Amino acid sequence: MPPIPFDDYLRRFDYDERLAMKIGLEELLDSYAKGEIQLIDIRFREEHAAWSVGMGQHIPLNELPDRLSELDRAKTIVTMCPHYDRAEIARLFLTLQGYRSRYFTGGMLKLVDYLRGDNACDYLKRIGNLTGGSN
Repeated sequence: MPPIPFDDYLRRFDYDERLAMKIGLEELLDSYAKGEIQLIDIRFREEHAAWSVGMGQHIPLNELPDRLSELDRAKTIVTMCPHYDRAEIARLFLTLQGYRSRYFTGGMLKLVDYLRGDNACDYLKRIGNLTGGSN
């Protein structure tokens, strides 16, 4: 898709777009497991160095304009940060650049909270990154 002027985006913004721009936890995990999305962690480098979730690609928000070539236009780009504020900024930027994009509403903190213990083991088995479990 070609870039979209911000004023045009605002003129066509409606309830459907408001819903389409968001992705929740279950849909995120399902779509990631199926390889349908490219998950982008847009936190600052220092945040990523301190901790990560082991999923997706790290492209800091302030580097995103210069790293668009790393994005897969064949997939929906899903942005994430600890909550969702910066992820929504990144999503809006990507949408205006002509990408199909959404932001993860739960934030990385919800993802980390969910992917503990049995849930982590089960999910890694689901995506084929784990063949057995440990006690």
